[in-house]
Order: sequence, then C-alpha cells, then structure tokens
Amino acid sequence: MTDRPPALFVSHGSPMTIIDDCPARGFLKTLGGLTGRPEAILVASAHWESGVPSVSLAENPETIHDFGGFPQALYDLHYPAPGATAAAARAADLLEEAGYQVARDPVRGLDHGAWMPLLLGLPAADIPTAQISIQPDRDPAYHAAIGEALRPLREEGVLIMATGALTHNLRDMDRSYHSAPTPDWAHEFADWMAEKVTAGDREALLDYRARAPHAEHAHPTDEHLLPLYLAMGAGSGGAGRVLHRSFTYGSIAMDAYAFD
Repeated sequence: MTDRPPALFVSHGSPMTIIDDCPARGFLKTLGGLTGRPEAILVASAHWESGVPSVSLAENPETIHDFGGFPQALYDLHYPAPGATAAAARAADLLEEAGYQVARDPVRGLDHGAWMPLLLGLPAADIPTAQISIQPDRDPAYHAAIGEALRPLREEGVLIMATGALTHNLRDMDRSYHSAPTPDWAHEFADWMAEKVTAGDREALLDYRARAPHAEHAHPTDEHLLPLYLAMGAGSGGAGRVLHRSFTYGSIAMDAYAFD
C-alpha cells in the first residue's frame, strides 16, 4: 500500500528557475525523493483562479506556457503526465460533501505553477496529475478549510502539492540576477512565516496580513500565498516542516514546507 504523502507548499518562482542555476532549482530537483511515488498528484496553483473551486478532469492535460518574453527553450518544454481523473473527481466529491459548490473542467491543463516544479522533481511525468484552482477573493481561512476537506485524499495515496511564492512583489524584485541582495523586509517576512509554520501557530498564520511584518509589501495581493493555506489545511493540523529557504532576484522567497 502507498504511504500517506505529505501535503506540500512549494514556491515555484520565475519560469527561469527551471534552467538557471540557483539554490531553489537544486531543491526542486529533490522533490521526488521527498514525496516517494504517490498514486496521483493534485496541484493547487496560484495561476489557476476561479470563483468557486474547480478541478481538472483532463485525461491528457496540456502543458500551458502561461508566460511571455522568455527564451524559446522554456516554450519547448512539456510535461506529458496523464490526467489524474479519478483523484480529481474524488476531490470534487469531497468538496461537495463539505458543502462547497464545485466546477469540473474537462480540458484544463497544467500551468507553469504545476509543471515547472514537477518537471524538475519528477521528470518522468508518469504519475497521474491534475489541478485544482484557488479563489483569490477568499481569505486564508477559506483555503485552509478547502485543504481540510481534501485531506482524505492523502490517505488514498494522493500527493497534494500547493504552489505559489512565499513573497511575491514583482515590482520590488531585482530582475538582473538570481543572487541579488535580499532586502530586510523580505528576510523579516520569511523568518516570521517560518517561525509560525514550525510552531503550528494557525491563528497567527491565518491573520498574517495584520500580524506578519511587511505583509502588504510581501504580498500586494494574496493569490501567491493562498496555496500555502490549502496545504496547511490538508496536513494533519499540527506544525509544518521547513524543506527549503532561499531567495531569487533579491526579494522573491522560494521557501517550501511540508505538512504531514
């Protein structure tokens, strides 16, 4: 029987992370060793937004290159994993049982928030994979509750992987190079998040906008942090583990956590 996979939050970073040498790329290449071989993968990506939770039932999800102005090499990459149709249908059923309205999308593919980390960490692309959307107009507590409703999937061998960014202020990043100096505000926000995650301080994390230092600067909008709360909810309710911490382009925190 497949061991119960953890619920993961992974900062996926710029599309260039997949080809540029940086600590975050090195970490993402270890994902396969951290997750084992799950029966299926359900990805909650910051790059699929919808009004209600939506799940993809695509049998052969396309690789979506949802970015522009990057080297051709990135557009030549594909992640031809089969669709996790059974896991996605089960996710939809669980959410409906919990009282949520759910949309089922028959064609949605894998956006770069999903296929980038998977291509680095699980390059064989032989594990059925599907996506679930986030709701950018809803708060962290809502997404934690969505994760809680999905928690039984882990007992069935499904890896729940949420991807976004621990900090995401694109106006304040240094686009010149990966190892640009990190400003104090980014360090302080990332340190606060790591402290609260490892302490299992759910109350503080759900209220991060009021309590975390530089929260508005780190996240002018919520969408890239909301996946963290879905992963937290899909965990077992306790503290999370730090898997990786680093920065790219100065202020973009690439931290990753596991919720067992």
